[in-house]
Amino acid sequence: MFAMTAENVTRIFPPDVLARLRELVDVDPSFAAGDFTGPRVRARLADTEILITGWGCPVLDAAVLDAAPKLRAVLHAAGSVKGFATPAVWERGIVVSSAAAANALPVAEYTLAMILLAGKDVFAHRERLRAERAFPYGEILPGIGNFGRRVGVVGASRIGRRLIELLRPFDLSVSLTDPYVDEAGAASLGVPLLPLDELLAGSDVVTVHAPGTPETRHLIGRRELALMPAGSVLVNTARGSLVDHDALIEALRAGHVSAILDVTDPEPLPADSPLHDLPNAFVTPHLAGSQGNEVARLGLTVLREAERLLSGRVPEFRIGLEDLERTA
Repeated sequence: MFAMTAENVTRIFPPDVLARLRELVDVDPSFAAGDFTGPRVRARLADTEILITGWGCPVLDAAVLDAAPKLRAVLHAAGSVKGFATPAVWERGIVVSSAAAANALPVAEYTLAMILLAGKDVFAHRERLRAERAFPYGEILPGIGNFGRRVGVVGASRIGRRLIELLRPFDLSVSLTDPYVDEAGAASLGVPLLPLDELLAGSDVVTVHAPGTPETRHLIGRRELALMPAGSVLVNTARGSLVDHDALIEALRAGHVSAILDVTDPEPLPADSPLHDLPNAFVTPHLAGSQGNEVARLGLTVLREAERLLSGRVPEFRIGLEDLERTA
C-alpha cells in the first residue's frame, strides 16, 4: 500500500517505474493512505505486507502497527524517516529502507554548483551589474576564482560524502570535520580530518551537512562564525537549526561572511526577515533536494529495494533504529 499524499504517487512513480513495481507487488496506485484512521485504510492495512511511504505519510505508531499484523517492510520513497517511523516499527522487526541516498545526489549537486559560483563571487557581481548596468570588460578581478580555494565540509553524511566525490575533479583543497569519522575513514574519502574550529578558520567556503539533532542545534553560532576568515562563505543545505540565524545576520551585516541558505530556521522565513534583503545572503526555498524530474529517482530506488527484498536479499539502504541519531 502507498502511504503518502496522492499526488506524490504519480510524481515519484512515473508510468514505466510504476508498471515495473506492479509486476513485483500487488499495489493500487489510485489508493494512497493520507491517514491511518479510516475504515477503508484499516481494512487494507490488515493485509499489507509492504508499505511504500513518502512525503505526507502518517505516523506509524504501535496502534497503527497493531492494525497491520502482516507488515514486514517499510520502503520510504523520500529522505528522512524520522517524521513518521516510531521505535515500535523496529521493535517489531519490520525492515525499513529509505531513498535518502537518491535524494542526497541533487543536494550534493546543488551544493557543488553553489561552491563554484561562490568562488567566482557570482552573486555579488550580479548585484553590481544590475546596479551599474555595465562592467569593466577585461578587468582581472582580484580575490576570486576556484583555483586552490579551500572548502570545509561539516559532516560526512550521505550528502557530505557525495559532495566530496563531486569536488574531486576540481582544483580545490577539501577538508572534513565529523565526530563519527576517524583518520582512516577520512583517508578513504581522500580528505584530511580536522577539528571543527580548525576547519572553520582555514576554509574559504564552509558547507554544512550534519543532521539536525538537539546536539547540533546552532552548531554554527557567533563564536564559530567569528572563526571563519573575512570574506568566506557559509553554505547550508542540511537543516536550518544548525545555524544561529541571529548570529549569522550580525556577521552578514558586518560584511564578515556571505551565506547561501537553502534551509532556514524557521522555514519558511518570516516575510520581514533581514535574510531576504541582505545583499550577501542568497536564500533559496528548500529546493536542493529532489524536485521535478529528480523525484523519479526516488521511485526507482524503491523499486530496486523491493526487488532485493522479494528475492530474499537485504535492502541496500536499510535503516536501523541506531542510525536515527546520526541522520537528518
